Amino acid sequence: MPSAQGDSENCVAHNGSLIPVPGRDIKVQAWYQGGISIMDFTDPSKPMEIAYFDRGPIDPKMVILGGSWSAYWYNGNIYSSEIARGLDVFELTPTKNLSQNEIDAAKSVRVAELNVQNQQKIEWSSKILVAKAYVDQLERVSALSAAESTNIRAALDKPVRSKLAGFAASVQKQSRLMRNDPYMAKMQALAAILKQPGI
Repeated sequence: MPSAQGDSENCVAHNGSLIPVPGRDIKVQAWYQGGISIMDFTDPSKPMEIAYFDRGPIDPKMVILGGSWSAYWYNGNIYSSEIARGLDVFELTPTKNLSQNEIDAAKSVRVAELNVQNQQKIEWSSKILVAKAYVDQLERVSALSAAESTNIRAALDKPVRSKLAGFAASVQKQSRLMRNDPYMAKMQALAAILKQPGI
């Protein structure tokens, strides 16, 4: 973690949950007085922290039990239960590591109740906002060029099925050339939505 904890802070990993960004593995993790972290482990060989929040010590002179003992994503927000100081509610904001389209796609996943111990399967709709999240991800890693991304985004902003189908064929063709590439599945998921979008 980029923020060092002092001697008076208990900092232990505790309850967390996945944030349902399609095509990525992102987790929010509670660390007691270490606050909370949002970590991207989509590429397990290069996990990285992409956001964090830390209240600081309860008392800088002595250890007092406190901090975030759980942090969960639930229907668009992160809820962190802080033992000594109450409930924190967070909303994600876009950064270079997480786009607004990815946040919007995650917010589209709604559940009536959440028990992260169950590890319920998350499914995303074939809606255009999910396709926009995939475009952002593929452009971020240069699997789609800036020009391709711009053209696909323009088509998604004013969806015409025949135009989207043309992009679907092009993206599908590109994905077939990406054998064993970690981004092939995202290209295929994008192509499937472009072919038959849930507008």
